[in-house]
Amino acid sequence: MATVSPTMISAQPNTPTAMTYDEFLSWSDGIHAEWIKGEVITFMSVTTAHQRIVAFLFWLLQAFANTAKIGEVMLAPQQIKLRDSGREPDIFFVAKENAGRVQEKFFDGAPDLIIEVISDESTSRDRVDKFEEYEEAGVREYWLIDPRPKRQRADFYQLGKDGKYRPVPIDDDGVYRSQVLQGFWFNVNWLWQEPLPDLLPTFEMIRSKS
Repeated sequence: MATVSPTMISAQPNTPTAMTYDEFLSWSDGIHAEWIKGEVITFMSVTTAHQRIVAFLFWLLQAFANTAKIGEVMLAPQQIKLRDSGREPDIFFVAKENAGRVQEKFFDGAPDLIIEVISDESTSRDRVDKFEEYEEAGVREYWLIDPRPKRQRADFYQLGKDGKYRPVPIDDDGVYRSQVLQGFWFNVNWLWQEPLPDLLPTFEMIRSKS
């Protein structure tokens, strides 16, 4: 299993506020930051609960994609370069046919699927700013996971033929089925369990019912 640190690097002192994207890539190595229309935004550390869910979903998606040989799963601080921004999604999936757009320090353009796990300081950014950017860029599927106490909500969006996101409800039993990763499904209620379900048995369950 890939190791995911329970915290991200916090904002650095004397952070420059404006630079080109190439300058940003050189400066931001290992720093949790994003680039929006020439401006640099740095972020505070995230919680252990946040990173546990990121690690859980990343491992399941990576195992599924590798087994099916359909593409590659990446996670922050890997950058994606959109038209006017350089974002760091918590997790994103690149289909095999788009592998040529993977650069040394960033993915050039819209991934096929993006997952953001919401924290206290990211609610508006994830639900409004990134929602609009990912929709405009043509990200085919967008998952928003909010694990915070008393919230525990998951929202799923798939891009329609009109280029607009439409919400996709989960099944009555709590199951969401991905359109981008054909055959991949998971039960949203797994995300709120403490501890999270064991990875190998969970993956075998997903694969056996794909």
